[in-house]
Amino acid sequence: MATEIERKYSVNKLIHDKIETLGTGDAIKQGYLNSVAERTVRVRTKGEKAYLTIKSKNIGISRQEFEYEIPMQDALQLLKLCEPYIIEKTRYTFIENNLQWELDVFDGMHKGLIIAELELNDADTEIALPKWVEKEVSDDSGYYNSNLSKKPWIAES
Repeated sequence: MATEIERKYSVNKLIHDKIETLGTGDAIKQGYLNSVAERTVRVRTKGEKAYLTIKSKNIGISRQEFEYEIPMQDALQLLKLCEPYIIEKTRYTFIENNLQWELDVFDGMHKGLIIAELELNDADTEIALPKWVEKEVSDDSGYYNSNLSKKPWIAES
């Protein structure tokens, strides 16, 4: 078992300049077999690999995470059993300000949504935010993938 410590951020229009420098990224499809407040069970394909992940309820920005690589054929079958809807996104991973960022550019019913994430070793890590970060949304459950899988994202005007 590992503890996931993660901060999420919304981004501003400056992110598009950053995306242009990042290459192709990794195509991800993920669905939820279970997405209740106490736990989520997710199946994900990422490139040529597939994973089954169980996460506990968040306590602040931390939660328990169990992740296992599974055969791709199993993942494709499990995706058919998932709750509506499957999330599609491209993930770009890069280093900025000595931190590894993950930038998720959503497609499908969430087209237009972009979320930046940091996985940290310590919740108190000091973070120098890049100019393309708008605000922290770690505590906003509307940005949780498990909640995004239940309804389309609607851009703010």
